[in-house]
Amino acid sequence: MHCRDPGSRGRRIRSARLASGASLSKMPILKSLGVGDPKVPRAGTLPLRSSRNPFEETPTLEEEDGELGTLPNGTSCRRRATLEKLAGLAPFRLGWTSGRRAGSPGDRQVRSFLGRVLAPGIRRSSADFGLLNRLQGFRTHGDEEPAGEAARRLAFLRLGRGPKPRRASLAERLVPAGEAAPEPPPKVPEPPKIKEPLSVLEILGLIQRRELARADEHILELEAEAPAEAEAGAGRRARDVALLYEALQRELWALVRESLAAPGPGTGAVAQLGLVLLQEEEADARRGPGAARKLRAHWAEAVARAARERLEEAAAPGARGTLSGQLEALRARLLEDVAAVRGRLAPAYPAGLRAGAVYLRGYHEALAEWLGAAARRRLPLADRYALLHWHNQVYPREILGLVDVVALENGELGPLLSAGTLRGLEDECVTDVKAQTRAALLRVLQEDEEQWGSMDYRPSNLAQDVCELLEEHTERAPHISQEFVERMAYCCLGGLAEFLQSFQQRVERFHENPGVRELPSDTYISRTISMVNCGPPLRSLAERLARVGPPESEPAREASAIALDRVTRLCHRVLAELLFQELQPHFNKLMRRKWLSSSEALDGIVGTLGAQALALRRMQDEPYQVLVAELHRRALVEYVRPLLRGRLRCRSARTRSRMAGRLREDAAQLQRLFRRLESQAYWLDQVVPHLAEILQLEDTPSIQVEVGVLVRDYPDIRRKHVAALLDIRGLRNTAARQEILAVARDLELSEGGALSPSRDRAFFADIPVPRTSFCLGLPLFLGRLPVSRLARPNLACLPLRPRPPSPVRARADR
Repeated sequence: MHCRDPGSRGRRIRSARLASGASLSKMPILKSLGVGDPKVPRAGTLPLRSSRNPFEETPTLEEEDGELGTLPNGTSCRRRATLEKLAGLAPFRLGWTSGRRAGSPGDRQVRSFLGRVLAPGIRRSSADFGLLNRLQGFRTHGDEEPAGEAARRLAFLRLGRGPKPRRASLAERLVPAGEAAPEPPPKVPEPPKIKEPLSVLEILGLIQRRELARADEHILELEAEAPAEAEAGAGRRARDVALLYEALQRELWALVRESLAAPGPGTGAVAQLGLVLLQEEEADARRGPGAARKLRAHWAEAVARAARERLEEAAAPGARGTLSGQLEALRARLLEDVAAVRGRLAPAYPAGLRAGAVYLRGYHEALAEWLGAAARRRLPLADRYALLHWHNQVYPREILGLVDVVALENGELGPLLSAGTLRGLEDECVTDVKAQTRAALLRVLQEDEEQWGSMDYRPSNLAQDVCELLEEHTERAPHISQEFVERMAYCCLGGLAEFLQSFQQRVERFHENPGVRELPSDTYISRTISMVNCGPPLRSLAERLARVGPPESEPAREASAIALDRVTRLCHRVLAELLFQELQPHFNKLMRRKWLSSSEALDGIVGTLGAQALALRRMQDEPYQVLVAELHRRALVEYVRPLLRGRLRCRSARTRSRMAGRLREDAAQLQRLFRRLESQAYWLDQVVPHLAEILQLEDTPSIQVEVGVLVRDYPDIRRKHVAALLDIRGLRNTAARQEILAVARDLELSEGGALSPSRDRAFFADIPVPRTSFCLGLPLFLGRLPVSRLARPNLACLPLRPRPPSPVRARADR
């Protein structure tokens, strides 16, 4: 068999058909009937509207004047593109071109089937597109169909056409060859393009692609097409608008959430969100108060919701543990989000929206809600401190301090926690601190007391432990508020006063216990010094707490000071008694005949004091100075006491001179000793030299002057002390004695209403002087008494009771 070419067979069939058509047109019978000429209407029929092919384009002037040529098979070029016109009848073609609707004036494209049915400018509803979607499927992009699809559909039209003949331009047809072409006519402005309204599904596509501003414009247009239906909320158009607004708001609030997380959707999407808000705000002004959608208020609520979600995610209880860790996570998240708002989001919004203030207010409200929920829980003391510190210091300084927000000046940001909530937290803190500190202080004191009676000496840390317990709370208070500082200081001072009173009672019991005396002397002295050393730091702490506390703190400060003073005086007295018990044998050797020629007694006093001073140097400076001053005063009192008791009397000027010289030498040696011990009692340096001067002087006026100086420097001296000194001197002249004693008497009368000197400035008041005795000359009748009666001192020497001065005598003396 021979293989036949199917293409050649097709060509023969087409040629035969063309030939038969041509022969029919040449037949005279058919021509007379009008069949041969298709343009002539047949008899007895309605005239045809047009004998033209309905798929051919209407010829223009250019096409009529020019020759379009023929195809190789003889067919006119005007009959091509028939299938392309057929494709235009498909109901699936949207007929949308960029900027204009298909079939509109100025558009040469053929409208689709729906385009021919609907009048120009009428929007296709969601129901139409539902039909199209079921038939063909919805096109995402309605501007133009893909070029590749059109090319594949029309590729077969070019088969057998050969090259497309070149069509002469209008200028070439009108201008003869060889002549210059005239200038082109001025461009006629094109008519304004008619904006094609989008369908509901197309608007929804814009929303899904986040072309939010453009979608909102079309929604507003759709809403404006049927205002009556939109206001009533009925009808398909109103439902479409409502659904589109729901979709739009979902995308808007999703964009708000996503924009806070880095890197975010970008500033372009945020800018579109801002444009939508401005457009809707303008539309609300047209709608009126009753129909306003208030998208700007809903935007602020969405910002607050997004902020709440961000903070709850950051401060999840299971991930952060304690409240301090959660607060630290909140601080980090706030810093991150505030930086994002300042750097990316706020500049992208239109300025009129004040986006920075809206975001800050949203975070502020979300944070206030979170802190309020935390404050309502039962928190331990450490978490309450952390919450108050974060509320009062961290948030204002580290978060609000980084932003420049007008909302702060206008008072739009309220407090994170109410005043009542803050007061309740502070009250709970003070109550817990009071209970915890009192229990801890008593426990520390009990542990330290157990070590007092042990034989092994260990340095006491009682004062350090007490200060640490109280300062733990007083150092946290300034990080919260000044009012809380005063309340916490008052609470701690009250606990300290109670502790010191208990401490005083236990110290007294310790020294009163007879069993304590069995301890070695060095151990006992060390225990006593450690008790004294607790005074300065605790006294300083009490004064500091009273200084920062309220005025009601003064009674507690005084109670603390009194307790510490009693402890210090008791311990000083114990130490001084131990020391002077050892010194007493040396003081008993003073004011003897041997004392005038030997310094043995004073050397023993100086050596013992110098040796004991090494142990006393472990005492802190403040109580040590007080103790050394007391030892200085008491040493001189014990030195002068045997002198005024008349243990040694001078019977000649030579004896007085020797005694005065020895007194000056001993005074100088004692002064050097106490200067080495760093005594600050300088007022004691001249007491012994004054006594030596009174003993050595000979004339009465000089003695009167020296007595006046002595009385001025030591106001507690009395006439009995001066009289005892005159007796030691051996002054028997009654007139001279009266003149000298008058100085002391006048001083007593002038200072009768004056206050007595303080205990630490008393000197002669601690030196008792026996009463002055006066020996009577017995008359002769007393000679009959037994000698044993006369030998009794109480009969031989009668005490001279001083008479009180009469007012007349007193005025005369004055």
